[in-house]
Amino acid sequence: MTQDVAVLGAGMHPWGKWGRSFVEYGAAAARAALADAGLEWRDIGSIVGADTVRGGYPGYVAGATFAKALGWQGARVASVYAACASGAQAVNTARAQILSGLADVVLVVGADAAPKGFFRPAGGDRPDDPDWLRFRVLGATNPTYFGLYARRRMAVHGETPEDYAQVKVKNSAWGALNPYARYRKPVTAEEVAASAVVADPLRLLDICATSDGGAALVLAGLEFARRHGVTNPVRIRAVSTVTPRYPNTVLDLPDIATDSAVAVQPAAHTFRESIAHAAYEEAGIGPEDLSFAEVYDLSTALELQWYEDLGLCGEGEAVKLLREGATAVGGRIPVNASGGLASFGEAVPAQAIAQVCELTWQLRDAAGDRQVDGARVGIAANQGLFGHGSAVVAVR
Repeated sequence: MTQDVAVLGAGMHPWGKWGRSFVEYGAAAARAALADAGLEWRDIGSIVGADTVRGGYPGYVAGATFAKALGWQGARVASVYAACASGAQAVNTARAQILSGLADVVLVVGADAAPKGFFRPAGGDRPDDPDWLRFRVLGATNPTYFGLYARRRMAVHGETPEDYAQVKVKNSAWGALNPYARYRKPVTAEEVAASAVVADPLRLLDICATSDGGAALVLAGLEFARRHGVTNPVRIRAVSTVTPRYPNTVLDLPDIATDSAVAVQPAAHTFRESIAHAAYEEAGIGPEDLSFAEVYDLSTALELQWYEDLGLCGEGEAVKLLREGATAVGGRIPVNASGGLASFGEAVPAQAIAQVCELTWQLRDAAGDRQVDGARVGIAANQGLFGHGSAVVAVR
């Protein structure tokens, strides 16, 4: 177990399609987090930016870009990129700076201005790039993979499109209560079934959108928090950033093949399972200790996969949790009380930071009508392309 770091402030810019620069969203979120922490930008010793690949060079050096937008003041700076895991990598970088004594208080910021429609590969010909290959050779967009995952779960575990629709129904009910969500309207199962098929069996309302948005956190050492009158802060207890183990026998974005397990026995945990396992091990907890979870529901079927990967149930039992209402409001282990990606869409470098914002508000008992009763321990989990694990455990 490592030492905890305190979350002094959390802030977001609402998700949507606003048509403005990612810098504007990130700066707004940063100012909101600073105000929540009761600090000024000049008080910050370091800033860590989660990069976006859609903002040109300012996006590639997001830490400095946000520092400039807030006003140069000499803070230490870092910029990190790990696709969907960028936000958790930024949190981990900030935590490492605090625990090593390089900074007392760090501002973490991520923001994106997403394209219309599917995410696409970067320009140019790169035949040694799996992401380029899956688009150019197979024409496999992200939803293609989501549909394959869903088909596999239906074949192996007996799930149905009607089950997946209930995930959307659950998450949209919470999203309607979240002022930062892009989609703030409850959705019915009938509306899911009536939406267009995108990647069979998944329909338009089964798949998350691409969105603009920004999120920020102010993190500090516990001694800094005490000096500033915060005696019982939300604390980050673990950050998991693991990679897969060979042989990786589960097909995952952006690969088009798995490793052979003929000569080497697969690891005890799949990649996604290992993300949660490492976080639990570092935090000194188990899935039975969780009050709630935020997971990366890129599709409705993938949310069910995360139930199993987090150890909330056994393999093939996720749909039973869903049907029993265990992951809904008032259930045993609420999942995606923020509304999830179903209600936000994906603003890639901001999303994992937004998950930690939700953990913070829930643990402060400040989530309003979305509040999970008695929230004490929460986990946020996702993964980035090319084997970037991402999970954060927060406690109070």
